[in-house]
Amino acid sequence: MLIEMSHAIGAYLADVFFIRLDWWVLLGLIAQALFTARFLVQWIASERAGHSVIPVAFWIFSIFGGALLLIYALYRRDAVFIAGQAFSFFVYARNLYFVMRDRKAAGVA
Repeated sequence: MLIEMSHAIGAYLADVFFIRLDWWVLLGLIAQALFTARFLVQWIASERAGHSVIPVAFWIFSIFGGALLLIYALYRRDAVFIAGQAFSFFVYARNLYFVMRDRKAAGVA
């Protein structure tokens, strides 16, 4: 039974990650890597500062990763994924706008 389950899991993973691999899946994987990188950037910045920090790179990775994930979701026709990524994209862009606006104001002052 355990050997059969192991083979079934192996076949499933082979199907998902190798047999079905195409340019759209690669785009989705790249998008997910960018999206995940933002957490790494945020974690490193916070560890260095000793408190929670959200650097500009977090919002940049969020925008590019979110945009690519939205394109991927549109291609896959996943309504839940599309709705989540479309809304999030505007939140990331708005936060980046606030950061840039505040930096510009601080530079002028």
